[in-house]
Amino acid sequence: MKKRRKMLSFLLAGAMLLPTAALFAGCGEKDTGKIEIELVQYKPEAVDVFEQLEEKFNSTHDDIHLTIDSPNDATTILKTRFVREDYPDIIGIGGDINYSYFIDSNILADVSDYAGLGDINPGYMDILEALEFVPTEGTFGVPYVANAAGVLYNREMFKEHGWEIPTTWDELIKLCEQIQSEGILPFYFGFKDTWTCLAPWNALAVDLAPADVCQQVNRGETTFSEQYRPIAEKMLELLKYGEEGPFAYGYNDACTAFANGESAMYTIGSYAVPQIQSANPDMDIDSFVMPGSDSADGNTLNSGVDLQFCVTADCPNKEAAYQVLDFLLEDENVQMYLDNQRAVPCKSGSFNLAANLDGMKDYIAQGNMTDYQDHYYPSEMAVDAQIQTLLIKQDVDAFLSKFDTDWARYNRDIIRMVEEYEAQNH
Repeated sequence: MKKRRKMLSFLLAGAMLLPTAALFAGCGEKDTGKIEIELVQYKPEAVDVFEQLEEKFNSTHDDIHLTIDSPNDATTILKTRFVREDYPDIIGIGGDINYSYFIDSNILADVSDYAGLGDINPGYMDILEALEFVPTEGTFGVPYVANAAGVLYNREMFKEHGWEIPTTWDELIKLCEQIQSEGILPFYFGFKDTWTCLAPWNALAVDLAPADVCQQVNRGETTFSEQYRPIAEKMLELLKYGEEGPFAYGYNDACTAFANGESAMYTIGSYAVPQIQSANPDMDIDSFVMPGSDSADGNTLNSGVDLQFCVTADCPNKEAAYQVLDFLLEDENVQMYLDNQRAVPCKSGSFNLAANLDGMKDYIAQGNMTDYQDHYYPSEMAVDAQIQTLLIKQDVDAFLSKFDTDWARYNRDIIRMVEEYEAQNH
Protein backbone atom coordinates (compact mmCIF):
# COMPACT_ATOMS: atom_id res chain seq x y z
CA MET A 1 0.00 0.00 0.00
CA LYS A 2 1.30 3.45 -0.84
CA LYS A 3 2.46 5.56 2.08
CA ARG A 4 -0.19 8.12 1.19
CA ARG A 5 -3.31 7.88 -0.88
CA LYS A 6 -3.46 9.97 -3.98
CA MET A 7 -4.04 13.55 -2.84
CA LEU A 8 -7.62 14.69 -3.23
CA SER A 9 -8.32 17.53 -5.60
CA PHE A 10 -9.14 19.86 -2.69
CA LEU A 11 -5.42 20.16 -1.95
CA LEU A 12 -4.76 21.63 -5.34
CA ALA A 13 -7.77 23.92 -5.69
CA GLY A 14 -6.45 27.45 -5.58
CA ALA A 15 -3.46 26.51 -3.49
CA MET A 16 -0.88 26.80 -6.23
CA LEU A 17 -1.85 30.42 -6.79
CA LEU A 18 -0.10 31.54 -3.63
CA PRO A 19 3.21 33.36 -4.02
CA THR A 20 6.15 31.14 -3.17
CA ALA A 21 7.36 33.55 -0.52
CA ALA A 22 4.08 33.21 1.33
CA LEU A 23 4.43 29.45 1.55
CA PHE A 24 7.68 29.32 3.41
CA ALA A 25 7.71 32.46 5.49
CA GLY A 26 9.19 31.64 8.88
CA CYS A 27 10.33 28.19 7.77
CA GLY A 28 14.02 28.81 7.26
CA GLU A 29 16.73 26.53 8.63
CA LYS A 30 17.81 27.27 12.18
CA ASP A 31 21.10 26.18 13.69
CA THR A 32 20.22 26.23 17.38
CA GLY A 33 21.56 22.84 18.35
CA LYS A 34 18.04 21.99 19.52
CA ILE A 35 15.23 19.86 18.16
CA GLU A 36 13.22 22.16 15.89
CA ILE A 37 9.43 21.91 16.07
CA GLU A 38 7.33 23.98 13.69
CA LEU A 39 3.65 24.58 14.45
CA VAL A 40 1.45 26.26 11.84
CA GLN A 41 -1.95 27.33 13.15
CA TYR A 42 -4.90 28.82 11.29
CA LYS A 43 -6.22 31.50 13.66
CA PRO A 44 -4.51 34.82 12.85
CA GLU A 45 -6.76 36.58 15.36
CA ALA A 46 -4.94 34.62 18.08
CA VAL A 47 -1.44 35.57 16.93
CA ASP A 48 -0.73 37.59 20.09
CA VAL A 49 -1.40 34.74 22.49
CA PHE A 50 0.55 32.31 20.32
CA GLU A 51 3.53 34.66 20.30
CA GLN A 52 3.39 34.68 24.09
CA LEU A 53 3.16 30.89 24.22
CA GLU A 54 6.08 30.50 21.82
CA GLU A 55 8.27 32.81 23.90
CA LYS A 56 7.25 31.08 27.13
CA PHE A 57 7.98 27.61 25.73
CA ASN A 58 11.39 28.54 24.38
CA SER A 59 12.40 30.21 27.64
CA THR A 60 11.55 27.08 29.62
CA HIS A 61 12.88 24.32 27.32
CA ASP A 62 16.58 23.79 26.71
CA ASP A 63 16.44 20.99 24.14
CA ILE A 64 13.51 22.00 21.91
CA HIS A 65 13.01 25.20 19.92
CA LEU A 66 9.40 25.95 18.96
CA THR A 67 8.39 28.13 16.03
CA ILE A 68 4.70 29.01 15.75
CA ASP A 69 3.49 30.48 12.47
CA SER A 70 0.06 32.13 12.31
CA PRO A 71 -0.34 33.17 8.66
CA ASN A 72 -3.42 34.58 7.04
CA ASP A 73 -5.21 31.93 4.97
CA ALA A 74 -3.24 29.21 6.75
CA THR A 75 -5.45 26.41 5.46
CA THR A 76 -4.62 27.21 1.83
CA ILE A 77 -0.93 27.55 2.70
CA LEU A 78 -1.01 24.18 4.46
CA LYS A 79 -2.69 22.48 1.51
CA THR A 80 -0.02 23.84 -0.83
CA ARG A 81 2.76 22.69 1.45
CA PHE A 82 1.19 19.25 1.65
CA VAL A 83 1.12 18.99 -2.14
CA ARG A 84 4.84 19.86 -2.10
CA GLU A 85 5.42 17.33 0.70
CA ASP A 86 6.70 20.08 2.99
CA TYR A 87 5.08 19.23 6.29
CA PRO A 88 5.15 21.21 9.56
CA ASP A 89 5.54 19.05 12.67
CA ILE A 90 2.22 20.17 14.16
CA ILE A 91 -0.76 21.91 12.62
CA GLY A 92 -3.45 23.84 14.46
CA ILE A 93 -6.74 23.60 12.55
CA GLY A 94 -10.46 23.51 13.18
CA GLY A 95 -12.64 20.45 13.44
CA ASP A 96 -14.23 20.76 10.01
CA ILE A 97 -14.23 19.10 6.61
CA ASN A 98 -10.57 19.98 5.98
CA TYR A 99 -9.63 17.81 8.94
CA SER A 100 -11.61 15.00 7.31
CA TYR A 101 -9.71 15.48 4.05
CA PHE A 102 -6.36 15.42 5.83
CA ILE A 103 -7.21 12.15 7.58
CA ASP A 104 -8.27 10.58 4.31
CA SER A 105 -5.01 11.66 2.67
CA ASN A 106 -2.94 10.04 5.46
CA ILE A 107 -1.32 13.38 6.30
CA LEU A 108 -1.91 13.14 10.05
CA ALA A 109 -0.21 10.86 12.55
CA ASP A 110 -2.14 8.56 14.85
CA VAL A 111 -1.78 10.11 18.31
CA SER A 112 -3.69 7.43 20.21
CA ASP A 113 -0.62 6.96 22.41
CA TYR A 114 -0.61 10.61 23.54
CA ALA A 115 -1.32 10.59 27.29
CA GLY A 116 -2.86 14.07 27.23
CA LEU A 117 -5.94 12.73 25.42
CA GLY A 118 -7.12 11.41 28.77
CA ASP A 119 -7.73 14.96 29.95
CA ILE A 120 -9.94 15.97 27.01
CA ASN A 121 -13.71 16.28 27.41
CA PRO A 122 -15.05 13.07 25.78
CA GLY A 123 -17.77 15.07 24.03
CA TYR A 124 -15.16 16.83 21.89
CA MET A 125 -13.35 13.58 21.14
CA ASP A 126 -16.65 12.16 19.88
CA ILE A 127 -17.19 15.25 17.70
CA LEU A 128 -13.79 14.78 16.05
CA GLU A 129 -14.31 11.08 15.47
CA ALA A 130 -17.67 11.76 13.81
CA LEU A 131 -15.92 13.92 11.19
CA GLU A 132 -14.21 10.92 9.61
CA PHE A 133 -15.71 10.11 6.20
CA VAL A 134 -15.47 6.42 7.04
CA PRO A 135 -14.40 4.96 10.39
CA THR A 136 -10.60 5.13 10.57
CA GLU A 137 -8.59 3.31 13.21
CA GLY A 138 -6.67 5.74 15.39
CA THR A 139 -6.96 9.25 16.79
CA PHE A 140 -5.68 12.12 14.71
CA GLY A 141 -6.33 15.31 16.64
CA VAL A 142 -6.05 16.74 20.14
CA PRO A 143 -8.97 19.13 20.74
CA TYR A 144 -7.77 22.35 22.37
CA VAL A 145 -10.58 24.91 22.44
CA ALA A 146 -14.13 25.09 21.16
CA ASN A 147 -16.68 27.78 20.55
CA ALA A 148 -20.38 27.75 21.27
CA ALA A 149 -23.26 29.16 19.27
CA GLY A 150 -26.85 29.87 20.15
CA VAL A 151 -28.37 33.16 21.20
CA LEU A 152 -26.47 36.05 22.75
CA TYR A 153 -28.64 38.35 24.81
CA ASN A 154 -28.39 41.69 26.57
CA ARG A 155 -28.43 40.57 30.19
CA GLU A 156 -29.10 44.07 31.57
CA MET A 157 -32.05 44.52 29.20
CA PHE A 158 -33.52 41.15 30.15
CA LYS A 159 -33.26 41.97 33.86
CA GLU A 160 -34.81 45.39 33.37
CA HIS A 161 -37.86 43.97 31.57
CA GLY A 162 -38.16 40.74 33.54
CA TRP A 163 -37.90 38.53 30.46
CA GLU A 164 -37.37 34.80 31.05
CA ILE A 165 -34.87 32.65 29.16
CA PRO A 166 -36.83 30.38 26.77
CA THR A 167 -36.29 26.62 26.85
CA THR A 168 -38.61 25.57 23.99
CA TRP A 169 -39.41 26.90 20.54
CA ASP A 170 -42.87 28.07 21.62
CA GLU A 171 -41.35 29.94 24.55
CA LEU A 172 -38.85 31.63 22.21
CA ILE A 173 -41.60 32.82 19.85
CA LYS A 174 -43.70 34.07 22.77
CA LEU A 175 -40.64 35.93 24.09
CA CYS A 176 -40.11 37.55 20.69
CA GLU A 177 -43.76 38.64 20.62
CA GLN A 178 -43.43 40.08 24.13
CA ILE A 179 -40.24 41.97 23.26
CA GLN A 180 -41.85 43.37 20.10
CA SER A 181 -44.92 44.46 22.06
CA GLU A 182 -42.65 46.57 24.24
CA GLY A 183 -41.29 48.38 21.20
CA ILE A 184 -37.92 46.59 21.13
CA LEU A 185 -36.41 44.59 18.28
CA PRO A 186 -35.94 40.94 19.33
CA PHE A 187 -33.06 40.06 16.97
CA TYR A 188 -30.46 41.70 14.80
CA PHE A 189 -29.25 39.36 12.04
CA GLY A 190 -26.90 41.11 9.60
CA PHE A 191 -27.45 38.57 6.81
CA LYS A 192 -25.69 40.61 4.12
CA ASP A 193 -22.57 38.55 4.93
CA THR A 194 -23.75 35.12 3.85
CA TRP A 195 -21.74 33.22 6.48
CA THR A 196 -23.84 34.79 9.24
CA CYS A 197 -26.83 32.83 7.92
CA LEU A 198 -25.09 29.68 9.12
CA ALA A 199 -25.14 30.72 12.80
CA PRO A 200 -28.89 30.30 13.48
CA TRP A 201 -29.03 27.46 10.94
CA ASN A 202 -26.44 25.41 12.82
CA ALA A 203 -27.96 26.23 16.21
CA LEU A 204 -31.38 25.01 15.05
CA ALA A 205 -30.01 21.99 13.21
CA VAL A 206 -28.46 20.41 16.31
CA ASP A 207 -31.93 20.33 17.89
CA LEU A 208 -33.97 19.36 14.85
CA ALA A 209 -31.85 17.01 12.70
CA PRO A 210 -29.86 13.88 13.57
CA ALA A 211 -26.27 14.72 14.49
CA ASP A 212 -25.09 12.28 11.82
CA VAL A 213 -27.54 13.35 9.13
CA CYS A 214 -24.73 13.97 6.60
CA GLN A 215 -23.35 10.48 7.15
CA GLN A 216 -26.85 9.04 6.82
CA VAL A 217 -27.31 10.82 3.50
CA ASN A 218 -23.95 9.52 2.28
CA ARG A 219 -25.09 6.00 3.13
CA GLY A 220 -28.32 6.52 1.20
CA GLU A 221 -30.48 6.16 4.32
CA THR A 222 -32.25 9.54 4.15
CA THR A 223 -32.33 12.86 2.30
CA PHE A 224 -31.93 16.45 3.36
CA SER A 225 -35.42 17.10 2.04
CA GLU A 226 -36.70 14.75 4.73
CA GLN A 227 -34.52 16.04 7.55
CA TYR A 228 -34.00 19.75 6.95
CA ARG A 229 -37.54 21.02 6.36
CA PRO A 230 -38.21 21.95 10.05
CA ILE A 231 -34.94 23.89 10.17
CA ALA A 232 -35.73 25.82 6.98
CA GLU A 233 -39.23 26.64 8.20
CA LYS A 234 -38.04 27.87 11.59
CA MET A 235 -35.34 29.99 9.96
CA LEU A 236 -38.09 31.77 8.05
CA GLU A 237 -40.14 32.18 11.22
CA LEU A 238 -37.20 33.80 13.03
CA LEU A 239 -36.86 36.30 10.21
CA LYS A 240 -40.11 37.97 11.34
CA TYR A 241 -38.40 39.17 14.50
CA GLY A 242 -35.31 40.78 13.03
CA GLU A 243 -34.43 44.15 11.58
CA GLU A 244 -36.15 45.42 8.46
CA GLY A 245 -34.04 44.54 5.42
CA PRO A 246 -31.58 42.17 7.14
CA PHE A 247 -29.76 41.57 3.84
CA ALA A 248 -28.63 45.20 3.72
CA TYR A 249 -26.59 44.85 6.92
CA GLY A 250 -23.49 42.76 7.55
CA TYR A 251 -21.78 41.15 10.52
CA ASN A 252 -20.08 44.33 11.74
CA ASP A 253 -23.37 46.23 11.46
CA ALA A 254 -25.17 43.59 13.52
CA CYS A 255 -22.46 43.48 16.19
CA THR A 256 -22.53 47.26 16.52
CA ALA A 257 -26.34 47.42 16.59
CA PHE A 258 -26.54 44.75 19.29
CA ALA A 259 -23.78 46.49 21.25
CA ASN A 260 -25.75 49.74 21.09
CA GLY A 261 -28.91 48.12 22.47
CA GLU A 262 -30.81 48.13 19.17
CA SER A 263 -31.90 44.52 19.72
CA ALA A 264 -32.36 42.29 22.75
CA MET A 265 -30.76 39.20 21.18
CA TYR A 266 -28.34 38.15 18.47
CA THR A 267 -28.21 34.66 16.92
CA ILE A 268 -24.44 34.21 16.70
CA GLY A 269 -21.62 32.35 18.40
CA SER A 270 -19.37 33.25 21.33
CA TYR A 271 -16.70 34.22 18.80
CA ALA A 272 -18.61 37.46 18.13
CA VAL A 273 -18.29 38.79 21.68
CA PRO A 274 -14.90 40.51 21.19
CA GLN A 275 -16.28 42.34 18.13
CA ILE A 276 -19.42 43.37 20.01
CA GLN A 277 -17.49 44.59 23.03
CA SER A 278 -15.13 46.57 20.84
CA ALA A 279 -18.16 48.79 20.23
CA ASN A 280 -19.38 48.64 23.84
CA PRO A 281 -16.72 47.33 26.26
CA ASP A 282 -19.08 47.47 29.24
CA MET A 283 -21.91 45.50 27.68
CA ASP A 284 -23.16 42.64 29.88
CA ILE A 285 -23.64 39.73 27.48
CA ASP A 286 -24.86 36.25 28.31
CA SER A 287 -26.06 33.44 26.08
CA PHE A 288 -28.48 30.56 25.96
CA VAL A 289 -28.77 27.43 23.85
CA MET A 290 -31.06 27.87 20.85
CA PRO A 291 -34.36 26.28 21.97
CA GLY A 292 -35.27 24.77 18.62
CA SER A 293 -37.02 21.78 20.11
CA ASP A 294 -40.59 21.50 21.41
CA SER A 295 -39.13 20.07 24.62
CA ALA A 296 -36.33 21.48 26.79
CA ASP A 297 -34.86 17.96 26.96
CA GLY A 298 -34.47 18.02 23.17
CA ASN A 299 -32.04 20.93 23.20
CA THR A 300 -28.29 20.56 22.88
CA LEU A 301 -25.42 23.03 22.74
CA ASN A 302 -24.14 23.83 19.28
CA SER A 303 -20.41 23.53 19.89
CA GLY A 304 -17.52 22.31 17.79
CA VAL A 305 -13.75 22.08 17.95
CA ASP A 306 -12.52 25.54 17.04
CA LEU A 307 -8.84 24.63 17.37
CA GLN A 308 -7.12 21.29 17.63
CA PHE A 309 -3.51 20.24 17.28
CA CYS A 310 -2.52 17.46 14.91
CA VAL A 311 0.94 15.95 14.56
CA THR A 312 1.78 15.27 10.92
CA ALA A 313 2.72 11.78 9.82
CA ASP A 314 6.13 13.03 8.61
CA CYS A 315 7.10 14.62 11.94
CA PRO A 316 10.56 13.17 12.71
CA ASN A 317 10.39 13.99 16.43
CA LYS A 318 7.02 12.84 17.68
CA GLU A 319 8.20 12.77 21.30
CA ALA A 320 9.28 16.41 21.08
CA ALA A 321 5.95 17.28 19.43
CA TYR A 322 4.19 15.64 22.38
CA GLN A 323 6.19 17.82 24.76
CA VAL A 324 4.89 20.86 22.89
CA LEU A 325 1.33 19.55 23.26
CA ASP A 326 1.93 18.92 26.97
CA PHE A 327 3.00 22.55 27.33
CA LEU A 328 0.02 23.91 25.40
CA LEU A 329 -2.36 21.83 27.53
CA GLU A 330 -0.99 23.05 30.85
CA ASP A 331 -3.90 24.63 32.68
CA GLU A 332 -2.37 28.10 32.89
CA ASN A 333 -1.64 28.11 29.17
CA VAL A 334 -5.14 26.94 28.30
CA GLN A 335 -6.50 29.69 30.55
CA MET A 336 -4.28 32.24 28.81
CA TYR A 337 -5.87 31.30 25.50
CA LEU A 338 -9.41 31.31 26.96
CA ASP A 339 -8.91 34.77 28.41
CA ASN A 340 -7.56 36.09 25.12
CA GLN A 341 -10.17 34.55 22.82
CA ARG A 342 -13.17 33.96 25.14
CA ALA A 343 -13.15 30.35 24.05
CA VAL A 344 -14.44 27.11 25.57
CA PRO A 345 -11.80 24.65 26.82
CA CYS A 346 -11.80 21.16 25.36
CA LYS A 347 -9.74 20.02 28.34
CA SER A 348 -11.74 18.95 31.38
CA GLY A 349 -11.01 20.87 34.55
CA SER A 350 -11.75 24.02 36.50
CA PHE A 351 -11.28 26.91 34.11
CA ASN A 352 -12.60 30.44 34.34
CA LEU A 353 -15.01 30.90 31.46
CA ALA A 354 -16.09 34.25 30.08
CA ALA A 355 -19.30 35.62 31.56
CA ASN A 356 -20.99 35.42 28.17
CA LEU A 357 -20.93 31.62 28.51
CA ASP A 358 -22.80 31.50 31.84
CA GLY A 359 -25.96 30.17 30.24
CA MET A 360 -24.09 27.35 28.50
CA LYS A 361 -21.84 26.11 31.31
CA ASP A 362 -24.10 23.22 32.34
CA TYR A 363 -24.21 21.89 28.77
CA ILE A 364 -20.41 22.10 28.54
CA ALA A 365 -19.89 20.35 31.88
CA GLN A 366 -22.34 17.59 30.95
CA GLY A 367 -20.84 17.08 27.51
CA ASN A 368 -24.30 17.77 26.02
CA MET A 369 -23.07 19.23 22.76
CA THR A 370 -23.43 18.61 19.05
CA ASP A 371 -21.16 19.76 16.25
CA TYR A 372 -21.94 22.42 13.66
CA GLN A 373 -23.67 20.89 10.64
CA ASP A 374 -21.64 23.08 8.30
CA HIS A 375 -18.45 21.33 9.42
CA TYR A 376 -19.58 18.55 7.07
CA TYR A 377 -20.48 20.78 4.12
CA PRO A 378 -18.04 21.06 1.18
CA SER A 379 -17.15 24.67 0.50
CA GLU A 380 -18.10 24.25 -3.17
CA MET A 381 -21.76 23.95 -2.15
CA ALA A 382 -21.76 27.49 -0.73
CA VAL A 383 -24.45 26.48 1.74
CA ASP A 384 -24.32 29.90 3.40
CA ALA A 385 -25.40 31.50 0.11
CA GLN A 386 -28.08 28.85 -0.34
CA ILE A 387 -29.53 29.65 3.08
CA GLN A 388 -29.47 33.37 2.28
CA THR A 389 -31.38 32.61 -0.95
CA LEU A 390 -33.90 30.61 1.07
CA LEU A 391 -34.44 33.57 3.39
CA ILE A 392 -34.84 35.99 0.50
CA LYS A 393 -37.07 33.88 -1.78
CA GLN A 394 -38.76 31.91 1.03
CA ASP A 395 -39.15 28.82 -1.17
CA VAL A 396 -38.46 25.87 1.13
CA ASP A 397 -39.11 23.20 -1.52
CA ALA A 398 -36.65 24.75 -3.99
CA PHE A 399 -34.03 25.11 -1.26
CA LEU A 400 -34.30 21.47 -0.14
CA SER A 401 -34.30 20.14 -3.69
CA LYS A 402 -31.17 22.09 -4.58
CA PHE A 403 -29.48 20.99 -1.34
CA ASP A 404 -29.99 17.32 -2.19
CA THR A 405 -28.87 17.78 -5.79
CA ASP A 406 -25.75 19.76 -4.89
CA TRP A 407 -24.82 17.36 -2.11
CA ALA A 408 -24.78 14.41 -4.52
CA ARG A 409 -22.76 16.47 -7.01
CA TYR A 410 -20.07 17.80 -4.68
CA ASN A 411 -19.72 14.67 -2.54
CA ARG A 412 -19.43 12.10 -5.31
CA ASP A 413 -16.01 10.86 -4.21
CA ILE A 414 -16.95 10.70 -0.55
CA ILE A 415 -20.22 8.87 -1.28
CA ARG A 416 -18.26 6.38 -3.39
CA MET A 417 -15.80 5.85 -0.51
CA VAL A 418 -18.68 5.26 1.89
CA GLU A 419 -20.32 2.77 -0.49
CA GLU A 420 -17.05 0.85 -0.81
CA TYR A 421 -16.57 0.83 2.97
CA GLU A 422 -20.11 -0.35 3.58
CA ALA A 423 -19.77 -3.11 0.98
CA GLN A 424 -16.55 -4.37 2.57
CA ASN A 425 -17.67 -4.19 6.18
CA HIS A 426 -21.32 -5.23 6.13
